[in-house]
Amino acid sequence: MNRLSRRHAEIRQLLHDRMSASVTELSERLGVSAETIRRDLKLMAERGEVLKLHGAATLPHAVGEAPFERRMRENAIAKRAIARRAAEAIADGDSIMLDTGTTTSYLARELLQKRGLTVVTNSSDIARTLSTVNGNKVHMAGGELHGDNGAAFGNSAITFIERFNVRHAIITAGALDAATGVNDYDLAEAEFAATVLSRGERSVVVTDRSKFGRSALVNVCGFDQLDCLVTDAKPPDDLARALVAAGVAIEVATLP
Repeated sequence: MNRLSRRHAEIRQLLHDRMSASVTELSERLGVSAETIRRDLKLMAERGEVLKLHGAATLPHAVGEAPFERRMRENAIAKRAIARRAAEAIADGDSIMLDTGTTTSYLARELLQKRGLTVVTNSSDIARTLSTVNGNKVHMAGGELHGDNGAAFGNSAITFIERFNVRHAIITAGALDAATGVNDYDLAEAEFAATVLSRGERSVVVTDRSKFGRSALVNVCGFDQLDCLVTDAKPPDDLARALVAAGVAIEVATLP
């Protein structure tokens, strides 16, 4: 592969991982001039490989993506690393409850390496990923499906999962706040996540560093209801102190 082809491949990979990137970002990451990046993007756009935006670029299929698909592409490298780390604690034959979220969807893909799992979820993506493979049993909650993420919410979904007791209860989070704990932006999602945590012997939050220090409308739980946080970076001091004071183990995934 010549230098130009290698750089174009690197541009495609960066756009895949970040969803979009500015000329400046691409220039800094690849160690070439902004003018070189502009020439690359012009050539790649002519071939239909990228879409040029004002001072930036994206991949063609990123335009018109559903919100959940778009979020799957955000911080993808970190989410995969978090998922790999979280999967290390799960053994063949374990029982797991997962809420809907991009990081739990990445975790489901990592769990394809395991066998004989019993999985309870409200996510159609997670259910599709893990059902009918490796002797798994998948139980999916019913209820009103959200068009954004194809997940079921509401009283019927909560009543369904309350019938299960699992080894690992794992949720994502919209925000982690030192004062209030785990928070989310949607009431139905927060209520479901709180119920998930109540059903596990071990309760875990998987989330990337972008959620540190954020505030969100709805509280899911205090840190005293968690056993473990799996993330991609050491939390800031105030958040780390609150987690440690509540007895939460902090596991930091190694990024590639």
